[in-house]
Amino acid sequence: MRVLFAFLTMLAILDFPATVRAEDSLNALLDPIRTKYQLPAIAAAVMKDGKLVADGAVGVRVAGQDIPVTIDDPFHLGSDTKAMTATLAGMMVEEGKLRWDSTIQEVLGPILPGLRPKFGAITLRELLSHTSGLPADNEEIGRLYFNPDAADHPLTDWRLRMISNWGSKHDPTFANAGKFQYANLGYIIAGAMIEKASGKPWERLMFERIFVPLELKSAGLGAQATFGEYDAPVGHRIDDKGKVTPFPWGESADLPGSLGPAGLAHMSIKDFATWAAWNAGEGKRGPALVKPETLKIIHKPVIDMQIKDPKPGTPKTGSYALGWGLSKFDWSDKPLLTHNGSNGMNFASILLDVDHDLAIVVTTNIAGPHADPATLDVMKALYAKYAQ
Repeated sequence: MRVLFAFLTMLAILDFPATVRAEDSLNALLDPIRTKYQLPAIAAAVMKDGKLVADGAVGVRVAGQDIPVTIDDPFHLGSDTKAMTATLAGMMVEEGKLRWDSTIQEVLGPILPGLRPKFGAITLRELLSHTSGLPADNEEIGRLYFNPDAADHPLTDWRLRMISNWGSKHDPTFANAGKFQYANLGYIIAGAMIEKASGKPWERLMFERIFVPLELKSAGLGAQATFGEYDAPVGHRIDDKGKVTPFPWGESADLPGSLGPAGLAHMSIKDFATWAAWNAGEGKRGPALVKPETLKIIHKPVIDMQIKDPKPGTPKTGSYALGWGLSKFDWSDKPLLTHNGSNGMNFASILLDVDHDLAIVVTTNIAGPHADPATLDVMKALYAKYAQ
């Protein structure tokens, strides 16, 4: 008994459980990159075979303030949310509530009279693959996003009003999935179709069908920090003169809520990695959000993308699936599933190699010209080390 007590006492003195780290720390890799690109903070994580093998978070939550980030701090994901919306669509398809070729007219036409026929003929697959002919964000679409009347309506109703406003006036710029044109409005429409099919707001579905089953406890929607507190890495803008301004709370801290399906999720780097790893495992590990064959459809290329004047190290060619891009980098020997996300104040990147069951995620709390190359440097280093 005394021997056992002495052994337990020794363990307590050594604090053995607290000093064991199952995963590699990435802080030594991240900090020089953060300094090089003058980022407030940067975080990264790697999952292999569904297990966390490396993570790290360095820097500060707010530029100019000594409030260090932690590994559990939530970062904004921007358009990396799109893959989650596509997964919700896959659930509706599996449940027979939607089809990939369901049209806007079929689903929303009965409650939105007056949609132009060519607009109404756009399918769910075309919306999710950016082949709908809807334009990229422009001044007229921006007026829908930032319309002061939005405050007088629930988000579900306002999305329908936005769709009615646009769809009653505009035909697609091209038809029959012939071209790629990145359109956030398309994901807003897809979100409204999911809401109509499910009878629930997109926001509730995100929690009930993705965040809770995957145990993404840090996940949420909208700006990361609690109003009035610096309890998360807040977003920053950098102007043409290099001035960095933090945007911690309120309406300026994120895009309008109506854009949720296109890109308003946030979560910690480890939770982001959990989502990435579930995809890297092609849905063969639990929880069974969708069947593996449905996830293969979501990951399958639909349209080739032509990338004009790519930056050094970025893909020169690629394709787009449903909420995912597939691109070959100059440091990869094959196309990889990937996506970037930004609300103009944060930046997030995700990379999957399903052949190696490998997932890499990188986030930073600033947008602008330095965020993309910084995350690329991190991904290149991590892919070289862990893609084996």
